[in-house]
Amino acid sequence: MENSNLPTGHPAVMTGRVGVLLVNLGTPDGTDVPSIRRYLREFLSDPRVIEVPKVIWWFILNLFIVTFRSPKTAKAYAKIWRTESDESPLRYYTRQQGEALAARFAGEERVIVDWAMRYGQPSIPAQLTALKDAGAERILIFPLYPQYSATTTATVVDKVADTLREMRWQPTLRFVPPYHDDPAYIDALAASVQAAGLGSGTGDTVVLASFHGLPQAYFDKGDPYHCHCHKTARLLREKLGMGSEDLRLSFQSRFGPKAWLQPYTDKTLEELAAAGTTSVAVMTPGFAADCVETLEEISIEGRATFVAAGGRDFHMLPCLNDTTEHVDMLETITRRELSGWL
Repeated sequence: MENSNLPTGHPAVMTGRVGVLLVNLGTPDGTDVPSIRRYLREFLSDPRVIEVPKVIWWFILNLFIVTFRSPKTAKAYAKIWRTESDESPLRYYTRQQGEALAARFAGEERVIVDWAMRYGQPSIPAQLTALKDAGAERILIFPLYPQYSATTTATVVDKVADTLREMRWQPTLRFVPPYHDDPAYIDALAASVQAAGLGSGTGDTVVLASFHGLPQAYFDKGDPYHCHCHKTARLLREKLGMGSEDLRLSFQSRFGPKAWLQPYTDKTLEELAAAGTTSVAVMTPGFAADCVETLEEISIEGRATFVAAGGRDFHMLPCLNDTTEHVDMLETITRRELSGWL
C-alpha cells in the first residue's frame, strides 16, 4: 500500500508487505577465468570461510590460490555449465525454487518472494533493498543450508547485518533456523531416494550420503555442522528402514593439507570398491541445488574414482532442486516461520 501522508515533493513509500528471501552460496557469472577469479576472491576472502590471519591470507589468496586455482576451477564449471541459459546449475535451480515458492504465495498479495546469492549475483544487499523498496517491512531470510555451519549460515547473517548497517529505515527480520532434522526435509530426501528405486531391501547397492566437508579445527572449536550431518543421515536411515551399512555418510571437497571431517568421500568410494561393492548411489543432502560440487566433483570425478578402484555401477542422485517435494518443504517451513506475520 502507498503512504499518502508524505510531505510534498517526497516520493511515495511502499509499506505493509512481507518479504521472503531464499539465499544460496553463490556462483561465478561465467566460466571464463576472470569471472572465476572474482568469485573465488569474494568467497575465499570471507573470514568465516578461511580462519587465517587476514594479512597472511591476503598474500596466499591473491598470489597463489586465485592465480593458480582459477583455471582449474574454470574447467570444472565448463563441464557442468547450462549453455542454454548461460548460467551455472546453482543459479538456475535457485531461481526456479524462488519462482516456484512465489507461485505458492500468488494468492497472498502481501507476500513477496525473491532469491539471492551470498557470493556473486544477485547479491544479498541488492535483493534486500529491492524487497524493502517494494514495501516489505518484514523479511524472512531463508539460508538454503539444512545443516548449520559458521562457514555458511553465519555468513548470510553477517552479510544481512552489514546491509542493514547502511539502512536508515531497517525492515524487521527473521531467519529460518537450521532444518537438518525437519520432518519435511527428511521426507523430501526420502522421496528422492525412493524415486531412484532405493531404500530398504535394495540389494547390493550402497547409498552414500556425501556432505560438504569442514576443517576438523572448526569442529573442534564448536561448529555443530558435523553433528547436524550425522543426525540427518540417522533420521533418513530410520525413514527408509535402512541400516548404517546400507546408507553411509562421508565428507567431500576438502582443501589444503590440514585434516577435515572424515571419512572422506573419495577415499570411501575407493574403499567400497576395494571391498567388493559393485554398485553405489551417491546423494548430497547438504546441497539444496545441484552445483559444481555435485555435478563435477561427485558425478564425474567420483564416478571415475569408484570405477578405477574396481566398482561397476555408479549412480548419482540429483539434489532436491526444484522438485515438487522440495518446493513443498520450502513452503511448509516458510509458512511456519511467517507465523504471526500473515
